[in-house]
Amino acid sequence: MSDKKYLITNEGLRKLEEELEYLKTVKRKEVTEKIKVARGYGDLSENSEYDEAKNEQAFLEGRIAEIENKLKNVELIDESEISTDVVSIGSTVTLYDYEFEEEITYTIVGSAEADTFENKISNESPVGSELIGKKVNDEFVVNTPGGPCKYKIVNIERK
Repeated sequence: MSDKKYLITNEGLRKLEEELEYLKTVKRKEVTEKIKVARGYGDLSENSEYDEAKNEQAFLEGRIAEIENKLKNVELIDESEISTDVVSIGSTVTLYDYEFEEEITYTIVGSAEADTFENKISNESPVGSELIGKKVNDEFVVNTPGGPCKYKIVNIERK
C-alpha cells in the first residue's frame, strides 16, 4: 500500500478508529461464526454459504488493512487553525448553486473521511479542489460528469 498522507480532522480520526474496533471485534466474530456454520453443511466445493462467508471475510480483512494503513499515514488537521477567510481543509462552506438556485453547505475534508451523505467532500474532488484557496463572493465553474456547474461562495466557517 502507498505511503500517501491522509489529512483528517479529529472527528474523522475518531470515526475511523471506531470502525476499525467494530470490524476487529464484532464483525470478525460474526464472519468466523458464518464460516464455522457453513463448514457444517458438508462438501465445501459446492457450498455457496461457505464461499459467501469466505468472500465476506476477504472483504472485511481488506477493509481492516485499508483503515490500518490510513491510520499509520494520518496527518491530523489542527481545527483551531482553520481560516474563515479562505477555504481550506476543515472549512464548512456555503455555496450558491446557480443551476438549482439554492444554497448548499459542504465541509471540506481529506479523502479518508469524505462522505457525500453528510455533505463532506474531499479536497481532491472536483468541487473540493476548486474551492481550496477561494474567498467569500468568489464565483467558479466546476466541470462535473453532468456538465459545468457554476457556484458562488456565500460563507466560510469553522465547524
